[in-house]
Amino acid sequence: MLCCPGAGWLRTLPTLRLRARGLQPGWSSPRLPAPLPVWAAASVSAAAAPAGWYEALAASAPVRAAEEVLLGSQAATGLPWWGSILLSTVALRGAVTLPLAAYQHYILAKVENLQPEIKDIAKRLNQEVAVCAHRFGWSKRVARLTYLKNMRRLVSELYVRDNCHPFKATVLVWVQLPMWIFISVALRNFSTGAAHSEAGVSVQEQLAAGGALWFPDLTAVDSTWILPVSVGVVNLLIVEIFALQKLGMSRFQMYITHFVRAMSVLMIPIAATVPSSLVLYWLCSSFMGLSQNLLLRSPGFRQLCRIPPTKSDSETPYKDLSAAFYAKFLSRKR
Repeated sequence: MLCCPGAGWLRTLPTLRLRARGLQPGWSSPRLPAPLPVWAAASVSAAAAPAGWYEALAASAPVRAAEEVLLGSQAATGLPWWGSILLSTVALRGAVTLPLAAYQHYILAKVENLQPEIKDIAKRLNQEVAVCAHRFGWSKRVARLTYLKNMRRLVSELYVRDNCHPFKATVLVWVQLPMWIFISVALRNFSTGAAHSEAGVSVQEQLAAGGALWFPDLTAVDSTWILPVSVGVVNLLIVEIFALQKLGMSRFQMYITHFVRAMSVLMIPIAATVPSSLVLYWLCSSFMGLSQNLLLRSPGFRQLCRIPPTKSDSETPYKDLSAAFYAKFLSRKR
């Protein structure tokens, strides 16, 4: 260091001389500040640590908006919290997801009605590609790629013509899933006292006394497991109704159905570990989803929503559903 240019090496001389005398410089004297207590150090570390993804979600603007909606609904109706959660769920599902579900069925019905035309186009295109392959000496790979490229183009033109691209049918998922997450997190904030509204503490106290029947405390878990099991059963009913409606499912659809079945069963132990307010909302939401699926099978309601009739429609959908359910689950036991 003594060979370094400039005056930087001069700052090391006092330290070297003091070390030669067995002393330390003033800044490293034994008069150190007392260490922080354990609780203070933990507080500083917690404050310095960055918030996790869940903390960021719980403090996000959509969750705060969900909290305000729930608080406004409870204040406007004056119902106890179990009734306010039920009424808010019915109102949101009826005003938001039911129209989107009807739109989803509208798009899927138009796509289904296009299938005969798509099959006819595929047949004619296959013949044209075979003629061109024979005339120009194309290989099987070139002929196949040419067929797929032109088939995608022609099908896309049909979707544009009838304004029924299948991706539009997924808008229900992109709205319903975030809404479910935001309301669930908002209810958890209320139940744990972590609400970001000024009335957060009082809301927790109201939830603690706002239950009914076997779940009087909405901030506690349901020790009877009635609500968690009910959530799982209703979700399984939704899955089975969908499976009974789809005859001859593909392998991918079978995998998706089995996955959703497993998730429905997994929701039972998960629901048994969260506050009852969340489980009550999940049960109401799932029951509304089941009701919407059954309602959208009604020929009169489909006609009211101007959903185009298809070949797969039935004049007696509920009778057919009960017969299929009986044939799949009950006839095997005899």
